Formats: sequence, structure tokens, C-alpha cells
Amino acid sequence: MKNGFTMRQTLRGIQLFVATYEELSFTLAASRENTTQSGVSQHVGDIESSLGVKLFSRKLGAVKPTPAGSVYYAACIDILNAYEKATLAIKPYQEGIQGEIKVGLTPVMTRAVLAPAYARFIKENPNVTISIIDSYFGDLTDRVRSGELTFAIVPSAVGTKGLRTNLFAKSPEMLVSASKSPHKHCRSLRLSDIGPLDLAIPGPTNARRKMIESYLTSNGVVVRKFAEFDSMLGCLDLISKGEWSAFLPLMMFKSSDFEDSVYTINLIDEPQLNLEMYLVQPARKILDEAATAFIRCLKEEFDRSEKLIRFINPISRKKIRI
Repeated sequence: MKNGFTMRQTLRGIQLFVATYEELSFTLAASRENTTQSGVSQHVGDIESSLGVKLFSRKLGAVKPTPAGSVYYAACIDILNAYEKATLAIKPYQEGIQGEIKVGLTPVMTRAVLAPAYARFIKENPNVTISIIDSYFGDLTDRVRSGELTFAIVPSAVGTKGLRTNLFAKSPEMLVSASKSPHKHCRSLRLSDIGPLDLAIPGPTNARRKMIESYLTSNGVVVRKFAEFDSMLGCLDLISKGEWSAFLPLMMFKSSDFEDSVYTINLIDEPQLNLEMYLVQPARKILDEAATAFIRCLKEEFDRSEKLIRFINPISRKKIRI
């Protein structure tokens, strides 16, 4: 090979090229890959020299992929995936699952799903270290793309360069209000038939905000006043105090929430509103055994929401589609 590259140097160069392509910056690529800006630039330059083609145009400090660069990026993703698969092939020959994973979850996942899934997983896999980041869609997807997080589960499928996105699960949205609400607990509601709502909604940067606003507009739901609450615990506390209601997914609740008298919980119906949750991971990486096993635990705990349907009246149960 030209320039005396070793296989390892070539692989490292590909990693730095992919980082530069996704970040559109030598500086950001260097920060992401824990190296220097000059090192990234040199590696990319060496690849261009060996291939005899420019992969980026560099004008006034801006880095922009050439058509050749875009084609090379797609091929490099396949190479990095193949390298990850080869590395992971030896995992079954090691004793037990080990490793470290960093997981991003939004607040709708952390109230009821996370704790039991985490406790069971750690009991079964004591050699795995898990770090949990509780944040929102934009922050979590940025951290996944940069490689800071192993994966995240978020309520949006908006395509982002450098990420692989797959549907994780769906959860029906509920109208949650105080115990003294005029609505009958655990029954379905057509919101266009009830009086004006005082509704707590997520802030404008929250991925669920547009979904809720679209539903309200499309179905003639009258709202008297809004309160912006990006704090999920704060929102639940506000609801419990009296006049405010909110849209919250079924997966957020525990059986005790249906049995206690703190909240009135109603299925939103005609039409039903489902929250879709998506698994996002770096496109250039394959999830290892520890990450896959933890995802499985989260999904099994997520599926407990189907069991909570028993608290909803029989007519509503027939209508729930998840």
C-alpha cells in the first residue's frame, strides 16, 4: 500500500475520516476521537493521497464532503461494522457478560421502566457497568453520534447523520389529571367532547411537543391555558395539586398509580394517540452483548404496559392498539 500504511494505521485513518465526515470539522472529529486536529488532518490527507482523490473540500475553514467522500463514507461504515463484528466474535469464549455501557433515556422511560430493568440486569450480569443519562431527544442523539453514549431510547425517529434508528416500542398516551377530576378513572375519553383543558405540555425543544400540538389541532381539542413543564416529576406534582392535566404515556405508570387515589388516568381515544420510542445507536458500531442484553431487559419491562391494560375498562381495552 502507498505511504507504507499498516492495517492498523489504515483502520485508524478510516475512523478519523468517518468522524470528520459526520462532524464536518477536523477539530470536532479530533475531540470525539481523543486526538489532535493536526493528526486528524494528516490521516485524512494520507488517505486522499493514497486514493488519489479529494474526499473533502476545504474553503475558509469549512469542511464539506466531495461526492467521492460521500461514497467512501458509506463503504467505511461497512468496514467499521465488519471490524466490530470480528472483534465481538470472541465474546462467547469469555466467561460471562462483561463491559461498560452508557445509556441515554428520556424521562418517560426512567420513572417506571428503568429501575426494575436495571436491578434485574445487574443481578444477572454483575461484571457489567452501566451509566444512565436522563435527558431529552436532541442532547441524547448528539451524545450517541459522538460516541459518548452506547445507545439511547428516544421518542422521535428524525434521521440524523451517523445514527442507526429502529422502532423500539409503542405506548398509548393517557390524559392524566388530579384525583378530584370530573373524569371517571380508568375510562376512555374523546377529548373533543369534554370541556376546555388546562394542559401541562413539554417545552418547544421536547420531541413530544409537536406530536401533542398536532393532535390537539387535528382533533378539535379546546385548551384554556398551557403550562410548559419539561420536568416530568414537576409535571406529575402539578397535576396532583388540582386543575392541571397532561398527556403521559401508559409506560410511565406503575400498578400503584391505578390503585391509589392520587391521579385520574384516562385513555385518550377516538382517535387514540400512541407514543413511539426509538432505539438510536452510532451507525459505525455494532452493539455488543452487554448492550443487547440490557436492551432486552428494558424491552421486557416496557412490555409490562400491556399488563396495565387490565386496569382500563373492558370497552377501552378492546380499543388499545400498541
